[in-house]
Amino acid sequence: MGFDWLFEGANATRLLYGLWLTIKISFISVGLSLVLGTLFGLLMTHHSRFIRFLCRLYLETIRIVPILVWLFVLYFGLSIWTGVHISGEWICIWVFVLWGTGEMGDLVRGSIASIERHQTESARALGLTRWQIFRYIEMPQGLRRVLPGAINLFTRMIKTSSLAALIGVIEVIKVGQQIIENSLFNSPYISLSVYGFIFILYFICCYPLSLWASRLEKKWEN
Repeated sequence: MGFDWLFEGANATRLLYGLWLTIKISFISVGLSLVLGTLFGLLMTHHSRFIRFLCRLYLETIRIVPILVWLFVLYFGLSIWTGVHISGEWICIWVFVLWGTGEMGDLVRGSIASIERHQTESARALGLTRWQIFRYIEMPQGLRRVLPGAINLFTRMIKTSSLAALIGVIEVIKVGQQIIENSLFNSPYISLSVYGFIFILYFICCYPLSLWASRLEKKWEN
């Protein structure tokens, strides 16, 4: 029931490498989602109804279809359709960026829409251009409103990266499964301690982000 297995062979090194791969997938996805999601959110506020409809269609498609289905479709489908095999690691990044862009875009759209209309109307009356309104009114206020939700989204993305194990990516969950399979006959209860240790690793990665989001939310509410 202890953590003796952690010091057997290369188990500790393998787990740390799996954790690094999890963090790598998550942070690349988060970085791209932050940029593309912000642009997507601005596009969702476009005056054209057709563009807003296309954005909403994309967002709802991403939300309705489970992330796991997207992973399977792209991982197995692309190799069949194109004849080119893409590593599971990059498939995960693509899928998480598609998901993160949609969700981040909706957060940006909501933060801009929550700004009181009289502020932008007053800015127009003073002769400010659309870019000046965005730079001096919408962006500063929108950033404060969107950041806590964005941090929570990125925390969810780190946790969801565990699905990568289902398409063969040797991230921390997959390494844990391999350790359990190799030691199950000698240590029947090893699964509890392995998954308990992985729980601690995820907690260390995610809790500071959740705490930061909570503090920002409380600070900016006052």
